[in-house]
Amino acid sequence: MSQVIDMHVCQEFMKETLGRIEKEDLVEIASLLEVKSAFLQENLHQVELPTLTKEELTAIFKTIFITNRKVKLMFETYSLEEYKTSFYKLLYDEKPVKERFQNFMDSHKKLDTYLRYDLAGELLHYNNPDKYWLWNRWVWDPEINTGALPLVVSEEFNLSAATYSEMYMNVGKAITFVHAMAEAVEFQFINRSLFGTDVYLSCVYVIYAYTVFKVKMTDEFNKVMPPLAEFSKRILGVHQRKSPVLA
Repeated sequence: MSQVIDMHVCQEFMKETLGRIEKEDLVEIASLLEVKSAFLQENLHQVELPTLTKEELTAIFKTIFITNRKVKLMFETYSLEEYKTSFYKLLYDEKPVKERFQNFMDSHKKLDTYLRYDLAGELLHYNNPDKYWLWNRWVWDPEINTGALPLVVSEEFNLSAATYSEMYMNVGKAITFVHAMAEAVEFQFINRSLFGTDVYLSCVYVIYAYTVFKVKMTDEFNKVMPPLAEFSKRILGVHQRKSPVLA
């Protein structure tokens, strides 16, 4: 495991995170992911999915950071019926998830590559969070090898592969290792499920983004950068949701 995860780096990111945000706020973000997951599970249920309306699909797109502002584009590119069919095959076909993921990528080639794996990763993870993991652009962008995972995974572990389905499986392996180190890295308090790992990785990415923006952008731009909690909520697609912790 030590050859996969850079423990020291993981701990440093957690220390930096707690210097910018309260533990309670991290717990709240995880609870928002639970709300998001319940919403998607309800709308993507095997029985309900075939009758999904355009309004319901629009609401689903708005829960995903990468499609939130691309709803018009999504419906201009593929029809409601095409999405319902591909979603059903992705989530409920009897084929292994590796094949289902690749089929989804291949059946939506009119969409940008990152948009396809973002969407597939979110649908699988939040519809079945105990079984599937999150892969979107901020987790890992294979085109330029940036994101949260390359920052905490050791160089010996290769995320890249010949196909996007193989990359998806590699991302899953890496996230599994990060999740297994939750207690040692001291972020298990966020949430014992993969939602806690999602929140941790979002913080890793945000802290990295702060560093990059600080170097490349003007002081005026850096002053309007959102705080860590807001930034994390935005990329996780829960910025507009209400937490049951606060209810």
